Amino acid sequence: MNSVQGLLAASVISIQNSCFIYPACQICLSRLLLDSRRFNCLKCGCTGEAKDASYRYRLSLQIADTNDLFDITVFGSCLDPFFGVTAENLQRYIQDFNQLSGETHTESSTRALVQAVETCFIGKRFIFGV
Repeated sequence: MNSVQGLLAASVISIQNSCFIYPACQICLSRLLLDSRRFNCLKCGCTGEAKDASYRYRLSLQIADTNDLFDITVFGSCLDPFFGVTAENLQRYIQDFNQLSGETHTESSTRALVQAVETCFIGKRFIFGV
C-alpha cells in the first residue's frame, strides 16, 4: 500500500473533489460511517463514539506530465505540510468556525477551503510517488 514503484513529475490541472478530509478507521483507514453519536467501519467492524473518530486527508487530483493526463488520489499525513495542520485539527477548525459563525450549512467554509486548495495546488508541479 505504501510502496512507491516510481516517481512522476507532473503539474496539477484540477482538484477532483471538494471534500479533502474524511473520518477514517484507525485500524484499516477506510471511511467511517458517522451518525451524531457513533461511528462504524463497514470494512473491519470497528465502532466507537463519534467524538473519538479520527480524520485523514484525501485529495483527488488530475495531473499532467509532458505526455499524459492522470487521475490520482493522495492520502494521509504527507498533505500536512500543505494544509499546515493535521486533518484532525483542520476538521476541528472547520467545525469550530461553523459553530461560531452560526452556519447550519457549510457551503461558505467549504467554498473557501476549495479556493485555498486550488490556489495552493493548481498549476504547481510536484513529484508524485506512484
